[in-house]
Amino acid sequence: RREPLALVNLKKKNEETGEEELASRLGHCKAKATRHIFLIRHSQYNLDGRTDKDRTLTPLGREQAELTGHRLASLGLKFDQIIHSSMTRATETTEIISKHLPGVKKISTDLLREGAPIEPDPPVSHWKPEAVQYYEDGARIEAAFRNFIHRADAKQEEDSYEIFVCHANVIRYIVCRALQFPPEGWLRMSLNNGSITHLVIRPNGRVALRTLGDTGFMPPDKITRT
Repeated sequence: RREPLALVNLKKKNEETGEEELASRLGHCKAKATRHIFLIRHSQYNLDGRTDKDRTLTPLGREQAELTGHRLASLGLKFDQIIHSSMTRATETTEIISKHLPGVKKISTDLLREGAPIEPDPPVSHWKPEAVQYYEDGARIEAAFRNFIHRADAKQEEDSYEIFVCHANVIRYIVCRALQFPPEGWLRMSLNNGSITHLVIRPNGRVALRTLGDTGFMPPDKITRT
């Protein structure tokens, strides 16, 4: 529903000539800027934590977040905002990354929390959530995709650079949806902790994947996927 034609009332007539000024109206609805979306997977965390509050970053995880923050800062881009999952491991990763990007505002959201987006195809034997989890998490994660991953608003004049700190399942699902691939294939991808995935959304709505799960900026002994 973001194509210019979907935003124009075709029945509305010009009061003076009685003719539709379609071209003019379309011009006001067309996006002009490109959005750069950087999806960051949280760093390594304590898997033994019983609750979300207990699942804090490990010492290695904190190192990974520092490396990711340094990498993002080294790109020399003017980041507009950091939107992050409200889960502890994503929030802590964001706090460390943000030290390298002073002045960039941080926004927390429950939409980006980890979950089971859709039943994977082919199925896997080691991970079988209850069916209800797919309905609950899937609707939320799809809402996150629709809310955050779209072409720029027509009022946006300059290209934007946004960071989203969240979780592997969420990122993999978003990548499939953004590229219009079957979303059931999300589990075929693997993402390292602290990795960077870069999506580009052009004004015409076309999406390109520039990097998927990049951790080439980390020493080999700092890379994990847990």
